[in-house]
Formats: sequence, structure tokens, C-alpha cells
Amino acid sequence: MPAMTAVDADARAGAGTPGEAVGPLVRGVAVLRRLTEAGGTLSPSALERATGLARSTVDRITGTLGRMGYVRLDGRDVVLTPRVMELGNAYLAALRLPALLDARADALADELDESVSLAVADRDGIRFIHQATRRRALSVSFRIGDLLPAERTAPGALFATEWTEPDWTRWRERRAEDVQDASFPAVPPRARPTDDHSSTASSPGSPHDSSTDPFTDSFTERVERARRDGWAVDDQLIEPGLVAVSVPVRDPGTGRVACVASVVSHTSRHSAADLRTSLLPRLRTAVKAMETDLRTAPAPEPGPAPAGLATWTTASKHELGRDFVESLARGLTVLTAFGEVRSALPLTEVARATGLSRATARRALLTHEHLGLVAARPDRTFTLTPRVLDLGFPPLSRTTLARLAEPHLRALADAVREPTALAVLTSDGKEIQYTAGAGTSRVLTVRITVGTRLPATATSLGRVLLADTAAPPSPTLAEVRSQGYALVDEELESGLRSIAVPVRDRTGRTVAALNVSTHAARRTLRDCVHDLLPALHATADHIQRDLHTTSRFTHVPPS
Repeated sequence: MPAMTAVDADARAGAGTPGEAVGPLVRGVAVLRRLTEAGGTLSPSALERATGLARSTVDRITGTLGRMGYVRLDGRDVVLTPRVMELGNAYLAALRLPALLDARADALADELDESVSLAVADRDGIRFIHQATRRRALSVSFRIGDLLPAERTAPGALFATEWTEPDWTRWRERRAEDVQDASFPAVPPRARPTDDHSSTASSPGSPHDSSTDPFTDSFTERVERARRDGWAVDDQLIEPGLVAVSVPVRDPGTGRVACVASVVSHTSRHSAADLRTSLLPRLRTAVKAMETDLRTAPAPEPGPAPAGLATWTTASKHELGRDFVESLARGLTVLTAFGEVRSALPLTEVARATGLSRATARRALLTHEHLGLVAARPDRTFTLTPRVLDLGFPPLSRTTLARLAEPHLRALADAVREPTALAVLTSDGKEIQYTAGAGTSRVLTVRITVGTRLPATATSLGRVLLADTAAPPSPTLAEVRSQGYALVDEELESGLRSIAVPVRDRTGRTVAALNVSTHAARRTLRDCVHDLLPALHATADHIQRDLHTTSRFTHVPPS
């Protein structure tokens, strides 16, 4: 039987779509999922083929997603933008585990000089919610939000210790339909077909279960071992050379596995047997501290709920007419109603937070439940599921500040018809390094390649960066700090003028600087301030908005 792809899964789910489900929302989610699986970029014609939707429908959906800021058109391609990560951020904030445990995971990674991850269960798979990776030539490339099959991971064996018989049945059905793991694009295909799906066992660990995984003993046997030992090892199950050891982090209230912490390495550094003796004890110590953190964590402070999230959709509909799919936009805003202090919401609260009517919010929630993005609880509240991370999160979770800035730099350069650049301060604080830029078609223009270093004190970019770090600042830097920009007139080179502003992270710290350069014959100093500075500030705001969204639960390096 051919492998079932994610597209096939959506199609099969669509066959049983509830009558009250919002069709445009189902189709819009399918487009976001196909873009995610493709790495964040597809042409409209490729989206048409991948989703089976008519081209006109694809155009209306991508136009609506573009209006929401979730995608942009780059030439002929549709590209996911950082703002789409607000959907995954809503799930991670509601989950609270990354915020409570990521510092422990990062500290363990520093202590061991190995990658450390946190994962949660997603049906018969696992999904990463935090990664503390090592910057090596040979390193782990999984991203936050990536979905892996349970049987090919150490965390999967630990989660499976709590599976019910229906869970095992679903796992066997999936294995039968997808023996090569084609529906898990984050992992390499299996080295060879296996016969896990032929098992006649009715419970894990049955002696009648003759299934085997590609590189080690059967999954059910590994689950039994994980239940007995309280930890699990991945000995090259995903691909040759990759090894990991995992320990469950248990919810202090229920005793169930809340997430799994793993130390990940490769066989040139540690064998699977070595993981137990050299890394497992320190991992267990870190997990105990994590469980203490969960037990003693204060309840989140009540904050203002988002209000009127759907108000703008009415204006967009009036402006764009049938090209704007209002039901899609309103359905996606329902996901953003959840968060740290709103992890479980009744229908009335969802309606209040979004500004939608109860009927509209109810249909959106039913649709999301059908798609696996929302779960209904016995107390008649709703929660987000890990599958929300399917909506654009993984491709963007490993981005850099330079990549975030590039489309905004191009737009700025086109608007002012002058070259623009982004730079960061070198570690010694003496130079700046260009990390991104956009040029113009002028004959006389500034051309500085990415990677170039220049003296910080002689450039507008450098002065903006130094003004935020110098203590005490010189009179020049104090003026830059006070006015919020730096203007340099022919100091680096005759005829060259440039004006720069800071780019700040979520804490308000300056992490980069953005500038526009011009020739003295084209713009006076007054022109630079009155004509270029407002555009610079606006562009910096756009970059900061993307940076703040992207970096909420991920690390965004400069380049």
C-alpha cells in the first residue's frame, strides 16, 4: 500500500468534515500546512497541486493570509512570514512548559556541551517545543515544531508507556499505511520497510509481537523497557550516527508525563551505552530540578485578554470584497485568543477575546477540533494542541535576524532609492559587521558586501550600537542615545553620508543597527533627517515586530 502523505490525511479528514465546519478555514489551514511542509515557500501553482484546490481559491486564500501578514509574495512565490508564528506562540504560551523549563535545558546544554531538547506528545508522534543546540559543523537540525514518529525516538517510547489500546491501534494503522514515514517530512525515510504493522498483538509487549525497528529491537519492547527503567535511549533510530538519552518530566499534579527532556549527540562523541553512564545521571538531576520548577511555579498573572481581534476583518472585507476570505481570517484569530493566562477557554471567553459572535466562534472551534488543532475538555473548555505548530512554525524557528530583515531592507531601498544595510557590533566592540543589505540601481551608490567589517566609531551604524553599550558614553554617543539616531557626514569617506537607527529585541536592548547611505550631492543633512529618518524608524519597527514574534520561544542569532 502506498504511503499516506499529509495531503492524503487532510483529504481523508475532509471526507468526514462536520456539517458546521467552516470550509474556507479548512482550506486555509491546508495551505498553511503545505507551505510549512515545503519549508516555507511554494509557488501558487505548486500550492494548487499540493492542496487540490482551484487556482482561484488558492489566490483568495493566499491574498487573505497576506492581508493578515502571515505570508508575502516574493516574485512568483508565496512565502511564510514571521507573523504566522503568533499561532504557534499562542500554543507554547498556553502550554507554559517552554517558559518554565527552557532555562534548565539551556544550562544543561552548556554544562554537557551537547544539544538538549524538550518534546511533547502529539498522538502517536512527538513534537519539539524547545531546542538548545550546539553550533558545530555536525549538529542536530530538528526545529521547534517538527513532528517525529514515536517509534523512532527515545521520547516516543516514554510517552507510549501511557498509551491506551486505541492509541496503539492508531499507531499500528499509521504504520501500515506509511511504512516509510513519508508523512513525517522532518525525518529521513526508513532504511528499509518494517513489519510492525503485521503484528497481531493486542497489547504492547505481547510475545506475539514480532515487529522490529530498522536499527534496534521492537518498539513495544523498548516501551516496556522505558516503563521499567524510567528512561529511554535512541540508538541511531532516526539516522546512522544520531544517539539520544531521554527522561520524562512529570506533571506534579497528575504524575503523568508532561514533556520529555533529551540529551542528543552523535556516535563520534558518545555511544548509546556511554549515554547511560556519562550523561544520564546529569540529565536526571536536571529533570528533578525541572519538576521542582513545575511544582513551585506561581500561577500566571491575569492580564488583559485580547479584545476585538476580528474587528479589522470587517474593514478588510469592505475594502477587498470577495478577494478577502473573512471566515478564514476570523477562524485563525480564534487560535490567538489563547495564551499563558488563557490556556483553557470556554466558548464565551473565546467570543469575548476575539470580538466574534458565539455562533461564529463555536463554528471556528468545531472546525479546529476537527483539524486536530483544538481539543474539547470535559469541563466544556477548549485548549490548543501541539498541531498548531504545523501552521508555519518549524521553517521560521531557525531563522536569523539578517533573514528577518532582508525583505524590509529591500522595501526601504526601493522606497527611498538609496542603499540600506543592517549591522551588528563585533565581540570586541571595536568594529561593526554587515549582516544584510539591499542596493539600488543608481550608477553612484554604496556597495558594501555582507561580512565586511568597518571601524564602529566612524560609521552611523557603529555609533548607534555603541551608544547603547558604552558606559559612560562620549558626548557624541550621548547625543546619539538621546536623539535615537546617528548621522555621519563624510567621516568614513568623502561624499558619503549615512543615517542609522537601532533595532531592539524583546527586552529593549539594541541588537543591530539599520542605516541608509547616500551621496552628499543628493541629500543635505536636513534631507537625511526629514526624508530618510521617518522611513528608517518605520522599517526598524517592522523588523522589531518580526523579531519580537519570532524570538518569543526561539533563539534568533544575528546571522
